[in-house]
Amino acid sequence: MGGFFGAVSTEDVLTDVFFGTDYHSHLGTKSAGLAAYDPAHGLQRKIHNIGNSPFRTKFDGILNEMRGNAAIGCINDTDPQPLLVRSKLGRYAICTIGVINNAEQLIERYIETTSGQIGAMSGGGQNATELVAAFINQKPTFAEGIRYAQTLVDGTVSVLILTEQGTVIAARDFWGRLPIHIGKSKKGWCASFEHFAYQKLGYKDNYELKPAEVVELTATGRKTLLAGREEMRICAFLWSYYGFPTSCYEGVNVEMMRCRNGEIMAQNEIDAGTLPTADSVAGVPDSGTPHAIGYANRSHIPFARPFIKYTPTWPRSFMPPTQKERNRIAKMKQIPVDDLIKGKELLFVDDSIVRGTQLRETVEFLYESGAKAVHMRSACPPIMYGCKYLNFSRATSDRELITRATILELEGEEGLEHIEEYSDPKSERGRNMRQAICQKLHLASLEFQTIDGLMAAIGLDPDRICTYCWNGKE
Repeated sequence: MGGFFGAVSTEDVLTDVFFGTDYHSHLGTKSAGLAAYDPAHGLQRKIHNIGNSPFRTKFDGILNEMRGNAAIGCINDTDPQPLLVRSKLGRYAICTIGVINNAEQLIERYIETTSGQIGAMSGGGQNATELVAAFINQKPTFAEGIRYAQTLVDGTVSVLILTEQGTVIAARDFWGRLPIHIGKSKKGWCASFEHFAYQKLGYKDNYELKPAEVVELTATGRKTLLAGREEMRICAFLWSYYGFPTSCYEGVNVEMMRCRNGEIMAQNEIDAGTLPTADSVAGVPDSGTPHAIGYANRSHIPFARPFIKYTPTWPRSFMPPTQKERNRIAKMKQIPVDDLIKGKELLFVDDSIVRGTQLRETVEFLYESGAKAVHMRSACPPIMYGCKYLNFSRATSDRELITRATILELEGEEGLEHIEEYSDPKSERGRNMRQAICQKLHLASLEFQTIDGLMAAIGLDPDRICTYCWNGKE
Protein backbone atom coordinates (compact mmCIF):
# COMPACT_ATOMS: atom_id res chain seq x y z
CA MET A 1 0.00 0.00 0.00
CA GLY A 2 1.01 3.60 0.42
CA GLY A 3 -0.30 7.05 1.20
CA PHE A 4 0.45 10.62 0.22
CA PHE A 5 -0.13 14.19 1.34
CA GLY A 6 0.29 17.50 -0.50
CA ALA A 7 -0.41 21.12 0.38
CA VAL A 8 -0.08 24.64 -1.01
CA SER A 9 -0.36 27.80 1.07
CA THR A 10 0.37 31.49 1.26
CA GLU A 11 3.04 30.55 3.83
CA ASP A 12 5.75 27.91 4.11
CA VAL A 13 3.90 24.61 4.15
CA LEU A 14 6.66 22.06 4.78
CA THR A 15 5.70 21.54 8.42
CA ASP A 16 2.16 20.61 7.37
CA VAL A 17 3.40 18.20 4.72
CA PHE A 18 5.95 16.67 7.11
CA PHE A 19 3.30 15.84 9.71
CA GLY A 20 0.62 15.08 7.11
CA THR A 21 2.89 12.49 5.49
CA ASP A 22 3.88 11.06 8.87
CA TYR A 23 0.19 10.43 9.57
CA HIS A 24 0.29 7.91 6.70
CA SER A 25 2.91 5.71 8.36
CA HIS A 26 0.37 2.90 8.89
CA LEU A 27 0.13 2.51 5.10
CA GLY A 28 3.76 1.87 4.23
CA THR A 29 6.99 0.57 5.74
CA LYS A 30 9.58 0.63 2.95
CA SER A 31 10.21 4.09 1.48
CA ALA A 32 9.27 7.71 2.08
CA GLY A 33 10.01 11.05 0.52
CA LEU A 34 9.22 14.75 0.48
CA ALA A 35 9.38 17.33 -2.31
CA ALA A 36 8.92 21.08 -2.02
CA TYR A 37 8.89 24.10 -4.33
CA ASP A 38 10.25 27.53 -3.50
CA PRO A 39 10.94 30.20 -6.16
CA ALA A 40 14.40 30.88 -4.77
CA HIS A 41 15.40 27.22 -4.42
CA GLY A 42 13.28 25.54 -7.09
CA LEU A 43 12.19 21.93 -6.60
CA GLN A 44 13.82 20.15 -3.67
CA ARG A 45 13.53 16.50 -2.68
CA LYS A 46 14.56 14.05 0.03
CA ILE A 47 13.99 10.27 0.00
CA HIS A 48 14.80 7.73 2.71
CA ASN A 49 14.42 4.01 3.31
CA ILE A 50 12.17 3.60 6.37
CA GLY A 51 12.43 -0.19 6.62
CA ASN A 52 14.04 -0.15 10.06
CA SER A 53 13.20 3.32 11.30
CA PRO A 54 9.98 5.33 11.25
CA PHE A 55 9.38 8.29 8.93
CA ARG A 56 9.78 10.96 11.59
CA THR A 57 13.18 9.66 12.67
CA LYS A 58 14.56 9.53 9.13
CA PHE A 59 13.30 13.00 8.24
CA ASP A 60 14.30 14.66 11.49
CA GLY A 61 15.86 18.01 10.63
CA ILE A 62 14.19 18.27 7.24
CA LEU A 63 12.51 21.54 8.21
CA ASN A 64 15.95 23.14 8.30
CA GLU A 65 16.90 21.73 4.90
CA MET A 66 13.84 22.32 2.71
CA ARG A 67 11.28 25.06 2.31
CA GLY A 68 8.38 26.03 0.08
CA ASN A 69 4.80 27.24 -0.09
CA ALA A 70 3.91 24.03 -1.92
CA ALA A 71 5.03 20.49 -1.11
CA ILE A 72 4.09 16.82 -1.40
CA GLY A 73 5.08 13.71 0.56
CA CYS A 74 4.65 9.96 0.19
CA ILE A 75 5.05 6.77 2.25
CA ASN A 76 4.84 3.43 0.47
CA ASP A 77 5.83 -0.23 0.28
CA THR A 78 7.20 -0.05 -3.25
CA ASP A 79 9.61 2.24 -5.10
CA PRO A 80 11.42 5.38 -3.88
CA GLN A 81 9.45 8.56 -4.58
CA PRO A 82 8.59 11.40 -5.17
CA LEU A 83 10.53 11.55 -8.43
CA LEU A 84 11.75 14.77 -10.00
CA VAL A 85 10.90 14.97 -13.70
CA ARG A 86 11.90 17.30 -16.52
CA SER A 87 9.67 17.25 -19.60
CA LYS A 88 7.80 19.45 -22.07
CA LEU A 89 5.28 19.99 -19.26
CA GLY A 90 8.07 21.57 -17.23
CA ARG A 91 9.85 20.41 -14.10
CA TYR A 92 7.72 18.68 -11.52
CA ALA A 93 7.72 16.19 -8.65
CA ILE A 94 5.41 13.19 -8.75
CA CYS A 95 4.35 10.32 -6.49
CA THR A 96 1.83 7.56 -7.10
CA ILE A 97 -0.06 4.91 -5.15
CA GLY A 98 -1.25 1.64 -6.60
CA VAL A 99 -0.19 -1.36 -8.64
CA ILE A 100 0.70 -1.72 -12.33
CA ASN A 101 0.27 -5.30 -13.52
CA ASN A 102 1.19 -4.67 -17.15
CA ALA A 103 4.41 -2.72 -16.58
CA GLU A 104 6.47 -4.76 -19.06
CA GLN A 105 3.93 -4.28 -21.83
CA LEU A 106 3.77 -0.54 -21.12
CA ILE A 107 7.55 -0.25 -21.23
CA GLU A 108 7.63 -1.98 -24.60
CA ARG A 109 4.84 0.28 -25.86
CA TYR A 110 6.65 3.39 -24.70
CA ILE A 111 9.95 2.41 -26.29
CA GLU A 112 8.31 1.43 -29.58
CA THR A 113 6.16 4.55 -29.91
CA THR A 114 8.64 7.16 -28.66
CA SER A 115 12.08 5.63 -29.27
CA GLY A 116 12.74 6.84 -25.74
CA GLN A 117 14.12 5.01 -22.75
CA ILE A 118 12.98 4.05 -19.27
CA GLY A 119 15.52 3.76 -16.47
CA ALA A 120 15.93 0.29 -14.98
CA MET A 121 16.31 -0.35 -11.27
CA SER A 122 18.68 -2.83 -9.67
CA GLY A 123 17.62 -6.37 -10.46
CA GLY A 124 15.83 -5.28 -13.63
CA GLY A 125 12.78 -3.82 -11.91
CA GLN A 126 10.95 -0.68 -12.92
CA ASN A 127 9.93 2.32 -10.85
CA ALA A 128 6.19 2.47 -11.44
CA THR A 129 6.06 6.21 -10.81
CA GLU A 130 8.65 6.84 -13.53
CA LEU A 131 6.58 4.77 -15.94
CA VAL A 132 3.43 6.74 -15.14
CA ALA A 133 5.32 10.02 -15.61
CA ALA A 134 6.62 8.86 -19.02
CA PHE A 135 3.06 8.50 -20.31
CA ILE A 136 1.86 11.71 -18.66
CA ASN A 137 4.60 13.56 -20.53
CA GLN A 138 3.21 12.43 -23.89
CA LYS A 139 0.17 14.68 -23.59
CA PRO A 140 -0.06 18.50 -23.73
CA THR A 141 -1.39 18.93 -20.18
CA PHE A 142 -0.99 17.17 -16.85
CA ALA A 143 -4.69 16.32 -16.69
CA GLU A 144 -4.75 14.76 -20.15
CA GLY A 145 -1.53 12.91 -19.41
CA ILE A 146 -2.83 11.49 -16.14
CA ARG A 147 -6.05 10.27 -17.76
CA TYR A 148 -4.04 8.74 -20.61
CA ALA A 149 -1.75 6.90 -18.21
CA GLN A 150 -4.65 5.62 -16.12
CA THR A 151 -6.47 4.22 -19.15
CA LEU A 152 -3.34 2.28 -20.14
CA VAL A 153 -2.68 0.77 -16.73
CA ASP A 154 -3.96 -2.64 -15.73
CA GLY A 155 -4.24 -2.08 -12.00
CA THR A 156 -4.61 1.07 -9.95
CA VAL A 157 -2.87 4.45 -10.05
CA SER A 158 -3.57 7.57 -7.98
CA VAL A 159 -1.30 10.54 -8.65
CA LEU A 160 0.01 13.57 -6.76
CA ILE A 161 2.08 16.18 -8.63
CA LEU A 162 3.95 19.30 -7.49
CA THR A 163 4.61 21.73 -10.34
CA GLU A 164 7.30 24.39 -10.68
CA GLN A 165 4.47 26.94 -10.67
CA GLY A 166 3.89 26.02 -7.04
CA THR A 167 0.61 24.16 -7.57
CA VAL A 168 -0.45 20.66 -6.48
CA ILE A 169 -2.37 18.37 -8.83
CA ALA A 170 -4.23 15.37 -7.36
CA ALA A 171 -5.86 12.56 -9.35
CA ARG A 172 -7.86 9.70 -7.89
CA ASP A 173 -7.49 6.29 -9.54
CA PHE A 174 -9.85 5.41 -12.39
CA TRP A 175 -12.14 3.11 -10.37
CA GLY A 176 -11.84 4.95 -7.06
CA ARG A 177 -10.35 1.94 -5.26
CA LEU A 178 -8.41 4.36 -3.06
CA PRO A 179 -9.54 7.71 -1.62
CA ILE A 180 -8.26 11.26 -2.02
CA HIS A 181 -9.62 13.91 0.35
CA ILE A 182 -9.31 17.67 -0.07
CA GLY A 183 -8.91 19.95 2.95
CA LYS A 184 -9.10 23.73 3.24
CA SER A 185 -7.57 26.13 5.76
CA LYS A 186 -7.50 29.91 6.03
CA LYS A 187 -4.14 29.96 4.28
CA GLY A 188 -4.35 27.19 1.72
CA TRP A 189 -5.44 23.77 0.49
CA CYS A 190 -4.28 20.18 0.81
CA ALA A 191 -4.84 16.74 -0.72
CA SER A 192 -4.53 13.59 1.38
CA PHE A 193 -5.22 9.86 1.35
CA GLU A 194 -6.34 10.08 5.01
CA HIS A 195 -8.61 12.96 5.93
CA PHE A 196 -7.70 12.91 9.63
CA ALA A 197 -4.11 13.76 8.62
CA TYR A 198 -5.08 17.32 7.76
CA GLN A 199 -7.75 17.75 10.41
CA LYS A 200 -5.00 17.80 13.06
CA LEU A 201 -3.19 20.50 11.06
CA GLY A 202 -5.95 23.10 10.94
CA TYR A 203 -7.64 22.06 7.68
CA LYS A 204 -11.33 21.29 7.40
CA ASP A 205 -12.99 18.72 5.16
CA ASN A 206 -13.83 20.28 1.82
CA TYR A 207 -14.27 17.55 -0.79
CA GLU A 208 -13.65 13.90 -1.62
CA LEU A 209 -12.56 13.25 -5.19
CA LYS A 210 -14.66 11.04 -7.43
CA PRO A 211 -13.04 8.16 -9.33
CA ALA A 212 -10.71 9.46 -12.08
CA GLU A 213 -11.25 13.08 -11.02
CA VAL A 214 -8.29 15.44 -11.40
CA VAL A 215 -8.04 18.71 -9.45
CA GLU A 216 -5.47 21.47 -9.15
CA LEU A 217 -4.83 23.21 -5.83
CA THR A 218 -3.40 26.68 -5.39
CA ALA A 219 -3.10 28.79 -2.26
CA THR A 220 -6.41 30.43 -3.12
CA GLY A 221 -8.58 27.67 -4.49
CA ARG A 222 -9.46 24.26 -5.92
CA LYS A 223 -10.05 23.82 -9.64
CA THR A 224 -11.44 20.74 -11.34
CA LEU A 225 -9.31 19.83 -14.35
CA LEU A 226 -11.16 16.63 -15.27
CA ALA A 227 -14.55 15.55 -13.94
CA GLY A 228 -14.82 12.26 -12.12
CA ARG A 229 -16.82 9.13 -12.86
CA GLU A 230 -19.85 7.84 -11.00
CA GLU A 231 -18.83 4.17 -11.26
CA MET A 232 -16.71 3.07 -8.32
CA ARG A 233 -15.02 -0.05 -6.94
CA ILE A 234 -13.60 1.17 -3.64
CA CYS A 235 -11.55 -1.43 -1.76
CA ALA A 236 -13.39 -3.02 1.19
CA PHE A 237 -10.08 -3.64 2.97
CA LEU A 238 -9.84 0.09 3.62
CA TRP A 239 -12.37 -0.55 6.38
CA SER A 240 -11.47 -4.12 7.29
CA TYR A 241 -7.72 -3.76 7.64
CA TYR A 242 -5.43 -0.98 6.51
CA GLY A 243 -7.50 2.12 7.24
CA PHE A 244 -6.67 3.95 10.46
CA PRO A 245 -9.55 3.77 12.99
CA THR A 246 -10.34 7.49 12.76
CA SER A 247 -10.43 7.44 8.95
CA CYS A 248 -13.58 7.95 6.89
CA TYR A 249 -14.01 6.77 3.30
CA GLU A 250 -17.09 7.76 1.32
CA GLY A 251 -18.51 9.05 4.61
CA VAL A 252 -18.12 5.72 6.47
CA ASN A 253 -15.88 5.69 9.56
CA VAL A 254 -13.47 2.76 9.92
CA GLU A 255 -13.90 2.17 13.68
CA MET A 256 -17.69 2.29 13.45
CA MET A 257 -17.70 -0.11 10.50
CA ARG A 258 -15.46 -2.60 12.31
CA CYS A 259 -17.69 -2.61 15.38
CA ARG A 260 -20.79 -3.12 13.20
CA ASN A 261 -18.98 -5.88 11.37
CA GLY A 262 -18.27 -7.74 14.61
CA GLU A 263 -21.88 -7.35 15.73
CA ILE A 264 -23.13 -8.83 12.45
CA MET A 265 -20.72 -11.78 12.74
CA ALA A 266 -21.96 -12.56 16.23
CA GLN A 267 -25.61 -12.22 15.19
CA ASN A 268 -25.01 -14.63 12.29
CA GLU A 269 -23.72 -17.22 14.76
CA ILE A 270 -26.54 -16.61 17.21
CA ASP A 271 -29.08 -17.14 14.41
CA ALA A 272 -27.29 -20.30 13.23
CA GLY A 273 -26.92 -21.66 16.75
CA THR A 274 -23.14 -21.94 16.37
CA LEU A 275 -22.03 -19.37 18.93
CA PRO A 276 -19.28 -21.11 20.93
CA THR A 277 -18.95 -21.10 24.70
CA ALA A 278 -15.92 -18.95 25.44
CA ASP A 279 -14.58 -17.16 28.50
CA SER A 280 -13.76 -14.04 26.51
CA VAL A 281 -13.66 -12.43 23.08
CA ALA A 282 -10.45 -10.72 21.97
CA GLY A 283 -9.14 -9.05 18.87
CA VAL A 284 -5.86 -9.91 17.19
CA PRO A 285 -4.22 -6.51 17.67
CA ASP A 286 -4.50 -3.99 16.39
CA SER A 287 -7.05 -3.97 13.55
CA GLY A 288 -8.93 -7.01 14.86
CA THR A 289 -9.77 -5.31 18.15
CA PRO A 290 -12.79 -3.17 17.13
CA HIS A 291 -14.28 -6.14 15.22
CA ALA A 292 -13.94 -8.13 18.47
CA ILE A 293 -15.58 -5.37 20.53
CA GLY A 294 -18.61 -5.48 18.26
CA TYR A 295 -18.69 -9.28 18.47
CA ALA A 296 -18.48 -9.18 22.27
CA ASN A 297 -21.20 -6.55 22.57
CA ARG A 298 -23.66 -8.57 20.50
CA SER A 299 -22.75 -12.04 21.84
CA HIS A 300 -22.55 -10.88 25.49
CA ILE A 301 -19.29 -12.79 25.86
CA PRO A 302 -16.93 -10.52 27.84
CA PHE A 303 -14.27 -8.64 25.89
CA ALA A 304 -10.70 -9.05 27.13
CA ARG A 305 -7.09 -8.62 26.00
CA PRO A 306 -5.28 -11.90 26.75
CA PHE A 307 -2.09 -10.59 25.21
CA ILE A 308 -0.71 -7.15 24.45
CA LYS A 309 1.59 -6.16 21.61
CA TYR A 310 4.83 -4.62 22.91
CA THR A 311 5.68 -1.91 20.40
CA PRO A 312 7.91 0.71 22.08
CA THR A 313 11.08 -1.04 20.89
CA TRP A 314 9.52 -2.93 18.00
CA PRO A 315 7.97 -0.28 15.74
CA ARG A 316 5.70 -1.45 12.96
CA SER A 317 8.23 -0.36 10.38
CA PHE A 318 10.86 -2.82 11.66
CA MET A 319 10.90 -5.45 8.90
CA PRO A 320 13.57 -8.20 9.15
CA PRO A 321 14.72 -9.49 5.75
CA THR A 322 13.51 -13.10 6.14
CA GLN A 323 10.06 -14.54 6.82
CA LYS A 324 11.49 -16.63 9.66
CA GLU A 325 12.78 -13.53 11.44
CA ARG A 326 9.55 -11.61 10.75
CA ASN A 327 7.58 -14.42 12.38
CA ARG A 328 9.95 -14.44 15.32
CA ILE A 329 9.63 -10.66 15.82
CA ALA A 330 5.83 -10.88 15.57
CA LYS A 331 5.87 -13.51 18.31
CA MET A 332 8.26 -11.51 20.50
CA LYS A 333 5.84 -8.58 20.44
CA GLN A 334 3.09 -10.70 22.03
CA ILE A 335 3.18 -10.38 25.83
CA PRO A 336 0.62 -12.65 27.57
CA VAL A 337 -1.70 -11.76 30.42
CA ASP A 338 -1.49 -15.14 32.13
CA ASP A 339 -4.66 -14.81 34.21
CA LEU A 340 -6.71 -14.25 31.03
CA ILE A 341 -5.21 -17.22 29.15
CA LYS A 342 -4.43 -20.15 31.46
CA GLY A 343 -7.23 -22.68 31.43
CA LYS A 344 -9.46 -20.35 29.40
CA GLU A 345 -11.47 -20.91 26.25
CA LEU A 346 -10.71 -17.92 24.00
CA LEU A 347 -12.41 -16.55 20.92
CA PHE A 348 -10.25 -14.28 18.77
CA VAL A 349 -11.34 -12.05 15.90
CA ASP A 350 -8.78 -11.17 13.23
CA ASP A 351 -9.24 -8.64 10.42
CA SER A 352 -8.56 -11.36 7.82
CA ILE A 353 -6.76 -14.64 7.23
CA VAL A 354 -4.41 -14.61 4.24
CA ARG A 355 -1.64 -17.22 4.36
CA GLY A 356 -2.19 -18.15 8.00
CA THR A 357 1.52 -18.04 8.86
CA GLN A 358 1.39 -15.41 11.60
CA LEU A 359 -1.97 -16.69 12.81
CA ARG A 360 -0.45 -20.13 13.35
CA GLU A 361 2.31 -18.51 15.40
CA THR A 362 -0.28 -16.63 17.48
CA VAL A 363 -2.35 -19.74 18.17
CA GLU A 364 0.74 -21.73 19.18
CA PHE A 365 1.76 -18.90 21.50
CA LEU A 366 -1.67 -18.97 23.16
CA TYR A 367 -1.57 -22.72 23.75
CA GLU A 368 2.00 -22.45 25.05
CA SER A 369 0.66 -19.82 27.47
CA GLY A 370 -1.92 -22.25 28.81
CA ALA A 371 -5.08 -21.67 26.76
CA LYS A 372 -7.66 -24.45 26.99
CA ALA A 373 -9.09 -23.79 23.51
CA VAL A 374 -8.77 -21.11 20.81
CA HIS A 375 -11.62 -20.23 18.46
CA MET A 376 -10.97 -17.91 15.50
CA ARG A 377 -13.24 -15.61 13.54
CA SER A 378 -12.20 -13.70 10.40
CA ALA A 379 -13.79 -10.29 9.96
CA CYS A 380 -13.89 -10.77 6.20
CA PRO A 381 -14.89 -13.68 3.93
CA PRO A 382 -12.38 -16.36 2.88
CA ILE A 383 -9.75 -14.78 0.63
CA MET A 384 -9.73 -16.85 -2.56
CA TYR A 385 -7.89 -14.53 -4.97
CA GLY A 386 -4.71 -12.52 -4.53
CA CYS A 387 -5.43 -8.82 -4.96
CA LYS A 388 -4.36 -7.49 -8.36
CA TYR A 389 -5.38 -3.90 -7.74
CA LEU A 390 -3.51 -3.00 -4.54
CA ASN A 391 -0.78 -4.53 -2.39
CA PHE A 392 -3.13 -6.22 0.05
CA SER A 393 -3.03 -10.05 -0.13
CA ARG A 394 -0.76 -9.95 -3.16
CA ALA A 395 1.22 -13.17 -3.47
CA THR A 396 3.60 -14.88 -5.85
CA SER A 397 0.77 -17.33 -6.45
CA ASP A 398 -2.86 -17.62 -5.35
CA ARG A 399 -1.86 -21.05 -4.09
CA GLU A 400 -0.06 -19.37 -1.18
CA LEU A 401 -3.46 -18.38 0.23
CA ILE A 402 -4.42 -20.75 3.03
CA THR A 403 -7.86 -21.26 1.49
CA ARG A 404 -6.52 -22.30 -1.92
CA ALA A 405 -3.77 -24.43 -0.39
CA THR A 406 -6.38 -26.24 1.70
CA ILE A 407 -8.72 -26.75 -1.25
CA LEU A 408 -5.88 -28.31 -3.25
CA GLU A 409 -5.08 -30.64 -0.37
CA LEU A 410 -8.71 -31.70 -0.08
CA GLU A 411 -9.66 -32.09 -3.71
CA GLY A 412 -6.76 -31.22 -5.99
CA GLU A 413 -7.22 -29.01 -9.06
CA GLU A 414 -10.87 -30.07 -9.31
CA GLY A 415 -11.58 -28.19 -6.09
CA LEU A 416 -10.67 -24.87 -7.66
CA GLU A 417 -13.74 -25.23 -9.88
CA HIS A 418 -15.91 -25.02 -6.75
CA ILE A 419 -14.55 -21.92 -4.99
CA GLU A 420 -18.02 -20.48 -4.46
CA GLU A 421 -19.05 -23.62 -2.58
CA TYR A 422 -15.91 -23.55 -0.45
CA SER A 423 -16.71 -19.97 0.54
CA ASP A 424 -20.18 -20.99 1.71
CA PRO A 425 -20.13 -22.20 5.36
CA LYS A 426 -23.41 -24.07 4.81
CA SER A 427 -22.07 -26.28 2.01
CA GLU A 428 -20.26 -29.58 2.56
CA ARG A 429 -17.17 -28.24 0.79
CA GLY A 430 -17.28 -25.09 2.91
CA ARG A 431 -17.48 -27.08 6.14
CA ASN A 432 -14.65 -29.36 5.01
CA MET A 433 -12.36 -26.42 4.24
CA ARG A 434 -13.00 -24.80 7.60
CA GLN A 435 -12.41 -28.08 9.44
CA ALA A 436 -9.16 -28.66 7.57
CA ILE A 437 -7.90 -25.16 8.38
CA CYS A 438 -8.82 -25.73 12.02
CA GLN A 439 -6.64 -28.84 12.04
CA LYS A 440 -3.76 -26.95 10.42
CA LEU A 441 -3.91 -24.08 12.89
CA HIS A 442 -5.02 -26.13 15.95
CA LEU A 443 -8.26 -24.17 16.28
CA ALA A 444 -11.32 -25.29 18.19
CA SER A 445 -13.51 -23.64 15.55
CA LEU A 446 -13.22 -21.22 12.64
CA GLU A 447 -15.68 -19.02 10.80
CA PHE A 448 -15.56 -16.12 8.35
CA GLN A 449 -17.76 -13.10 7.84
CA THR A 450 -20.03 -13.38 4.79
CA ILE A 451 -19.87 -10.96 1.87
CA ASP A 452 -23.43 -9.87 2.63
CA GLY A 453 -22.47 -9.23 6.25
CA LEU A 454 -19.42 -7.22 5.26
CA MET A 455 -21.40 -5.13 2.77
CA ALA A 456 -24.02 -4.44 5.44
CA ALA A 457 -21.29 -3.30 7.85
CA ILE A 458 -19.85 -0.88 5.30
CA GLY A 459 -23.29 0.37 4.30
CA LEU A 460 -22.54 1.43 0.72
CA ASP A 461 -24.08 0.07 -2.46
CA PRO A 462 -22.32 -3.31 -2.96
CA ASP A 463 -21.88 -2.49 -6.66
CA ARG A 464 -19.53 0.33 -5.63
CA ILE A 465 -17.26 -1.93 -3.52
CA CYS A 466 -14.49 -4.19 -4.83
CA THR A 467 -14.96 -7.80 -3.70
CA TYR A 468 -12.38 -9.38 -6.03
CA CYS A 469 -10.34 -11.01 -3.24
CA TRP A 470 -13.33 -13.08 -2.17
CA ASN A 471 -15.30 -13.89 -5.29
CA GLY A 472 -13.09 -12.89 -8.22
CA LYS A 473 -15.63 -10.34 -9.48
CA GLU A 474 -14.04 -7.23 -10.99
